[in-house]
Amino acid sequence: MRSRVTSVGLIVRPDPASGYRYPDHIDRASLDALPRHPGVYLFIGHDGAPVYIGKSVCLRSRVLSHLRTPEEAAMLRDTARVEFLRTAGDIGALLLESRLIKQMQPHYNSLLRMVRDTYALALDDDGAAPSICSSGSRSGGRQLFGLFGTRASATEALRALARRHGLCPALLGLETQVCGRGCFSRQLGRCNGACIGTETAEQHASRLRAALSTMQEAVWPFAGAVGIVERGADMRQIHVVDRWAYLGSLEGRRRRLKQSGPPLVDIDTYKILAAPLLGGSFELAPCTVRDGLVTLGE
Repeated sequence: MRSRVTSVGLIVRPDPASGYRYPDHIDRASLDALPRHPGVYLFIGHDGAPVYIGKSVCLRSRVLSHLRTPEEAAMLRDTARVEFLRTAGDIGALLLESRLIKQMQPHYNSLLRMVRDTYALALDDDGAAPSICSSGSRSGGRQLFGLFGTRASATEALRALARRHGLCPALLGLETQVCGRGCFSRQLGRCNGACIGTETAEQHASRLRAALSTMQEAVWPFAGAVGIVERGADMRQIHVVDRWAYLGSLEGRRRRLKQSGPPLVDIDTYKILAAPLLGGSFELAPCTVRDGLVTLGE
């Protein structure tokens, strides 16, 4: 159906749904219920499991666009109905979409299904050298520094830190130390000599902690969890995040959120939130996390 001009000169464009025949096997009521608001939609298969999950700032128009895409005919044949979850805005939709895809592993989602962990340099209170661990690790007496997409990038960051600050690669576990000889970096004049006693182990450890502290902001620049406030036309949500792990969203008057399982620090969550959160673009609300229970502050 084409656009037309009325007798008074107004351009009238057709409703995208007019004249279109929905697939007979997809529950029509589930399509009619789709709102023109942000959120996440789920194409549910005949066995009750999701075959595809997506997000949009307008759920109705996005889902209807899928129904008109010939390239997605196979997905549509596998779909029995469509479900949706409202969010206040695009940030909530992005976070929820990423989480649900990783949890449910829909067949037609290929990009976000993999749980891509992030890594950090971990230093115990009495440690002389950092180790590389998952940035979701929690352990008493241990600090995490930096945030990296791979173990290799974490190792390279530690090498760069040693070069910049004259740290000893042998003491950091980056080189094999030969008894009675300085490390290779010492021979090149890049190590201050902790490997041969020119610098004490305590002095080296102190300088290591000072160097690592420059990475701390990238791990998490807050004392604990924060709530990211997102407002929509008729909805307000607070997305709770702790050290780049998305714990869930609080809505309306809800003040508590039960977190099931360990928090997932995922590189996709970091990519969604890092720039606006570190840039101060979000409105933040205080919250606390204790024994898996998230409580929103006043």
